[in-house]
Amino acid sequence: MSIMESMNIGANALKAHGLRLDIHAKNVANVDTPNYVRRIPVLNATEDISFHGLMNTMKEDVFGVGTLPYLQGGVRFSGCVEDPTMGDKIYRPGHPDADENGYIRASNVNAAVDIADAILAQRAYEANLALINITKSMANRATEIGRS
Repeated sequence: MSIMESMNIGANALKAHGLRLDIHAKNVANVDTPNYVRRIPVLNATEDISFHGLMNTMKEDVFGVGTLPYLQGGVRFSGCVEDPTMGDKIYRPGHPDADENGYIRASNVNAAVDIADAILAQRAYEANLALINITKSMANRATEIGRS
């Protein structure tokens, strides 16, 4: 893997985990908003690194017997899905969003879950930032070795 590929993997992960943090922040901000449906970020691997995917890759390279194929790796943000759990029904007959029986649907956001997920996303962001800094340091050291 080249230095630039390592930087690209880190940059894509920074983008994905940054978007993940934004979604969790919006969820927490809307914890008391009626009819708000919690959004769950979806992250996927950039390549199929499952056993089945690895076997299919090796099958295509018949003459590379005994060597594992090169897989770039990384993560990408694939979008969001809505949380299917329903929020509680609250009786508020004067509310503009109330149904014909006077009930509104509370948000289905659990702030503790979204804060915990945001902390995980923040730590993943920081780990990928460290990856980029280490890669940059390696590149600087390599140029210093080349000068001497």
